[in-house]
Amino acid sequence: MMPLSMMSTGQETIIKKVGGKEETRRFLENLGFVTGGTVTVVSEIGGNLIVNVKNSRVAIGRDMANKIMV
Repeated sequence: MMPLSMMSTGQETIIKKVGGKEETRRFLENLGFVTGGTVTVVSEIGGNLIVNVKNSRVAIGRDMANKIMV
């Protein structure tokens, strides 16, 4: 298990755990980052990620990506 921020571009993986405070977890779950869901890193610029999750593209910062374990 490793943070989403360490994934290679173009690699699809399954979310194993979403960490952080309750409000952070709820925010990420509302964006589609749920345990068992698939996520693909589209690009990485300066530590910030653009990912495909639930058939939509979402931009998240490194700090949020570190809370998503894959």
